[in-house]
Amino acid sequence: MSDLGWNPLHGVPSYPAERYAVLADRIGDILRSRNDILLVQAEAVVALEAAAVSLARPGRTALNIITSSYGGWFGQWLRRGGAAVADIVAEPGLPIEIEAVAKALQTGPKIDVLALVHAESASGILNPLPEILALARARGIVTVVDAVASVGGHQLDVDDLGIDIAVIGPQKALGGPAGVSALTVSRRAWDLILRDGAPRDSILSLADLKTWVDSGRRGLPGTPAPLEFFALETALDHVEAEGLENIVARHALAASATRAGLAALGAPDWVPAARASNLVTAVPVPESLAPAALIAAAGQLGVELTEGVGTGPARLLRLNHTGPRAAFQTVLSNVVAYGAALRQTGHPSDISAASEAIAAAYRR
Repeated sequence: MSDLGWNPLHGVPSYPAERYAVLADRIGDILRSRNDILLVQAEAVVALEAAAVSLARPGRTALNIITSSYGGWFGQWLRRGGAAVADIVAEPGLPIEIEAVAKALQTGPKIDVLALVHAESASGILNPLPEILALARARGIVTVVDAVASVGGHQLDVDDLGIDIAVIGPQKALGGPAGVSALTVSRRAWDLILRDGAPRDSILSLADLKTWVDSGRRGLPGTPAPLEFFALETALDHVEAEGLENIVARHALAASATRAGLAALGAPDWVPAARASNLVTAVPVPESLAPAALIAAAGQLGVELTEGVGTGPARLLRLNHTGPRAAFQTVLSNVVAYGAALRQTGHPSDISAASEAIAAAYRR
């Protein structure tokens, strides 16, 4: 029988309408953007779909970079809206090559929209965002960047980079709730969104959300979930207390320490450090082993390793050091568990050397 006593989740007051604008401004500070900030009352995949739906029209063209399932979905949403979409698909588990993007822009039709994911938690890679954005800016292309897995884990200066639409969720490096997401929208993006009959009367309509900005940024449309916004506010308090630069540095240290530990185990690098995400480190599984066997062996030690998502032939395991996990103890546990799993499946690994390599990285 359930306890009918007091529960702090019951009777939560409404989130004060005047604080939505404050939240938006705080997110703008994190993203270093003076563009409009929109709050979406859903997980970030909804905000991504809203961007695609709001931009897609018959007669529009898009170049869509696919390095995970998220990129694949974005292309589908654009096509559903009638846009002509050219996909560039990276090799499984690898970042896109800038040469492939340059070639597509030089040889293909005029492009209205270019979309990509910055960092991939699915495979632990980092796409060459500044270089891609420079190519797009030179051609007047509106850019959409999925920064859900990079905000807080990597430097992300939206306005200096010239990102037109950046989509974020606070649930990864920022350590916040998954139930609210946000977008930055530039004036140039608004010009394209509002041209030729923007979709309206939908949770996926950025044009509808713009009325919130234009009307003074008071109460959001619909019935907001106050718990999510109180949780987001608390997460931003923690971000500001630690400092965004310190959070990025903490993730970079966790990534470099993980790589040092894996190198001491004898595990090969999957991608060079400059092309790797700071949130997740991917390691190729030895040919003679099944990823599931290593995952199960690590699980017996209470450590969760996961297989790369959508990386297929690459056969990658992921060591997660995202948000609060970007810390010495988690990094050490991940690498030691991976080494122990290798040993259990008959592969030698120098766990002592790996532990010392991680400790040395943190001492530096």
